[in-house]
Amino acid sequence: MKRICLWMLAAILFCGSLQTRAQNDEVTLYFSVEEMPNLIKCLPPPPDTVGIDFGYDVMRYMWGKAQRNDAERAAHVVHDAVWNYDSLFHVFSVPFGLEISEEGTPEIYKFMINSLSTVDATRLKPKAFYQRRRPFDRFHEHMLTSYEEAELSGEGSYPSGHGQRGYACALLLSEINPDNADTIMARGFMYGESRVITGAHWQSDVDASRLCAAIGVGRLHTSRAFLAQLEKAQNEFQRLTGKLPLTDDASQFVNLTDVIPDAILEIRYFGTYNFVGTRVDGYMEPTALLTKQAADALKAVSDDVMKLGYRLKIYDAYRPQCAVDNFVRWAADIPDTLMKPYFYPDLDKSVLFDQKYIMEKSGHTRGSTVDLTLFDMATEKELDMGGTFDWFGPESHPDFCGNPETGEYTGDNSASPIGRSITEEQFRNRMILREAMLRHGFKALDSEWWHFTLKNEPYPDTYFTFPVKQLK
Repeated sequence: MKRICLWMLAAILFCGSLQTRAQNDEVTLYFSVEEMPNLIKCLPPPPDTVGIDFGYDVMRYMWGKAQRNDAERAAHVVHDAVWNYDSLFHVFSVPFGLEISEEGTPEIYKFMINSLSTVDATRLKPKAFYQRRRPFDRFHEHMLTSYEEAELSGEGSYPSGHGQRGYACALLLSEINPDNADTIMARGFMYGESRVITGAHWQSDVDASRLCAAIGVGRLHTSRAFLAQLEKAQNEFQRLTGKLPLTDDASQFVNLTDVIPDAILEIRYFGTYNFVGTRVDGYMEPTALLTKQAADALKAVSDDVMKLGYRLKIYDAYRPQCAVDNFVRWAADIPDTLMKPYFYPDLDKSVLFDQKYIMEKSGHTRGSTVDLTLFDMATEKELDMGGTFDWFGPESHPDFCGNPETGEYTGDNSASPIGRSITEEQFRNRMILREAMLRHGFKALDSEWWHFTLKNEPYPDTYFTFPVKQLK
């Protein structure tokens, strides 16, 4: 019965492998086959058929046959035999800690496909050179995954292609998630061992394949394109798992007023008029910092609105992670409602997390997000936007009482819990700010009319920790 179940599983997996997307579509090799190490020159020759080493191969073959009686191990062998990348990634998803797919993890997927495609091809030369006979063929016995026999019988056994691919996969994934390297590498070792158990390879084939994988991955590290894609894959993993990199490096930031001298600063979190009601952690001086790229883009916005008679007024720019942590602690302290009448009168403080007014990470901490409004030089007052900065409610949404995509004022205030509204003039004022920001490379947030982030922010996956104070 166990054997019947395994045969059915093998058939299903094999058919599934035929339906997997073509693996050479949109693959970018980091090196050509000729540029990769010649494994014939790197590997020792396989054992001959009369020495002690070959005797060990035979003993391991017998060991592998005995392992087939373990239904759980045999099922792993069948899964490991499927020769396509999607199946390989599924095998490693548990030790890696994340399911790998083209849709869900595009940067990791691209990194793995390109890397493995580059390394995989190196096995072909030694296979063709040595033309080693496979164990199932030598002993005239069936493999556990006998559906492979017809294809494998004409292909050299040394080194193991599956073993090389599995071990290379483990090495690469360990660089993305080094915290799980031990379990990832253990699964890579097990992946090669499966080829001994099924009867496709001798132990020495698998041992050599691990050396092949290490040689190939080592060569990849000399490619700038590989290293750049590795960084993208690492950042994607950190973002998706919440393991985001933190740094106190302020070298790429500038004082905003050095770039825009006419900007007016009202840094709310340095003072007490904010939803917390006290100075927020990390705000050592009432200044605004941004990445160089965001500051330059904001300078273009300032030049634009100055022609209309306005100046930029900044409430917040770069925000250190300790400030975000301060917000989280405050939100968890439910009895502290000192500023509720001014910023969230319609909400119970307990819902601020659920409704995402407070989160454990903020785009501000990446250094290219700014909270601002317009200052009217004629009236010497802030332009009337129909609501205050940091108001927690639908009245702060850019689409409140209008359509920000078309700029049309509708007067629809149905989102407001008590029927608040803004006038057409107030809505138009919001649109003046929004259109200027979008015109110069910023993107808007759908819940705050004052909040904008540079589209091409230079550090989309890095969260900074240095305090807010004048940069020297």
